[in-house]
Amino acid sequence: MTLNNGTTTSPDPAAGAARTPGYAGTLTAACGAVFVAQVANALPASLNGLFQEDLHTHGSQLTWITAAFMIAVVCFEFTFGVLGDLFGRRRLVVAGTLLVAAGSIVAALAPTVQVLWTGAALNGLGAGAMFPGSLTAITAVTRTARERAHAVAVWSGFLSAGAAVSPLLGGMFAKLGSWRGSFWVLVGLALVSAVLTLALARESKAAEGRRLDVPGQIAFAIGLVLVLYGAVEGPESGWTTLPVILAFTLGACFLAAFVRVELGAEAPILDLKLLRNRAFAVSSVVAVIGMPAFLGACFATSMWLGPVQHQDPIRVAIPFLLLQGPAFLLIPVVSRLLHRVAASWLLTSGFVLMAAGCLLCAGLDVTDPRLGAFVAPALLIGVGFALTVSSVTAVALDSVPRHLAGMASATTNMLRDLGFALGPVVVGAVALGNAGPAFATGLAGADLPAGEEAAARAIAESAGPVAVNGLPPGTPGSAAHGLALDALGSGFGTAFLVCGIAAAVAAALTAFGMAGLPVHRTAKGEESVPAPPRHDGSPESALAEQQ
Repeated sequence: MTLNNGTTTSPDPAAGAARTPGYAGTLTAACGAVFVAQVANALPASLNGLFQEDLHTHGSQLTWITAAFMIAVVCFEFTFGVLGDLFGRRRLVVAGTLLVAAGSIVAALAPTVQVLWTGAALNGLGAGAMFPGSLTAITAVTRTARERAHAVAVWSGFLSAGAAVSPLLGGMFAKLGSWRGSFWVLVGLALVSAVLTLALARESKAAEGRRLDVPGQIAFAIGLVLVLYGAVEGPESGWTTLPVILAFTLGACFLAAFVRVELGAEAPILDLKLLRNRAFAVSSVVAVIGMPAFLGACFATSMWLGPVQHQDPIRVAIPFLLLQGPAFLLIPVVSRLLHRVAASWLLTSGFVLMAAGCLLCAGLDVTDPRLGAFVAPALLIGVGFALTVSSVTAVALDSVPRHLAGMASATTNMLRDLGFALGPVVVGAVALGNAGPAFATGLAGADLPAGEEAAARAIAESAGPVAVNGLPPGTPGSAAHGLALDALGSGFGTAFLVCGIAAAVAAALTAFGMAGLPVHRTAKGEESVPAPPRHDGSPESALAEQQ
């Protein structure tokens, strides 16, 4: 239906099978937008080693590059969904692409790692707008469940392709010149996406009944940032230092205030009443516990190959084709499996595979630079993620009444993205928290010249063993490079182990927590069209709504 202002509302299910005008252009623009958003998300993965060399960063500073992006996405994805419904999805996508362009310019020109954080946060804000805006834009121009499922599958393919290609793209341009060049390429991609969206996409809104939950948004954002700040800084600054203690305390207070606000809000961004449903509660818990295993493993891999082993950016990017590629290649397979196998079993199987891959990574030798050892574990993690990323939302949607599907998918996807944000934070805390004491112990027992030992100890106390590991040969303290490498290998090996345990716990919770629960499925061949997802922008939520 077209309004006087040229925008469209959600199509009428009875309107027929013909494609809505603007379908092809909107789908093209949406796929381009989500591809750019995922490139921005995954780009730092192959560049952490270069960041460390060029900007002289230490461990927690590298963690913040990835965390700043994901925190921005998690904190504001609900609000961006509302803004798209109120003011237009095309406008939201264009605004997001311009934010990514601005953030990438800031990153490309960054003289310090702190400025790079700012660029990453701006990129996260932009991507947080592009994810829900692009998906709801294509669902607004589809008429049937089959057509919508096809459009979402294509959109999902470009989402996964961006994640798989981005590290390779970054590594290629970094090898040709500088890591800064890869961000300039991202600027160009974002601007092209903005032009395509303006030229091809059809505007749509769904403003009726939509309102912003400002108090809830503020309390959630502040609380989450403070808690994650404490988790990132604790390993190097010390868990008992005043800033870390204050961050955890104030963060917990703001999150408690958020719960209080949401319980009394007329239009909450997180409907806590949904957690009374056992299946939904279990799927929510495993999203927060299990999803950090995937992004944590990705972050640990980028750190292991980059700042720890100092491998070429192209070589760093290769394992990410195995980690991210299966989610793209297996989209048709997973879509069919969701029709034939209970989503809870797919979810359990996926977490088991992820746990196995992470445990294999935990046994890798940090002194072995060969990539062959990463092939089997990376494939296991990648296939496991492909099975879980759609299934976690399908389980949640199967467990609630149909009229709550939108809020259920929004809540599950926010919790899943929170799990993604926690992954690098947990890995950084575990790896650096273990590497620091291990290096200090090894240094105390090493037979190094007094000057070398003193220099290495001073550098480690101020910037951690990552800084010692990055010292050029001949620099005071560089004689302790081997000790730092062993300590970092032990630390990140422990981090892989923690990721494996988290995935295994999620598998057990899914298998036992959902035992005996009925499975609800849409009848085969049904063509009913549910309302387009309005609170989030994940491919799996919209795809699951077709089941």
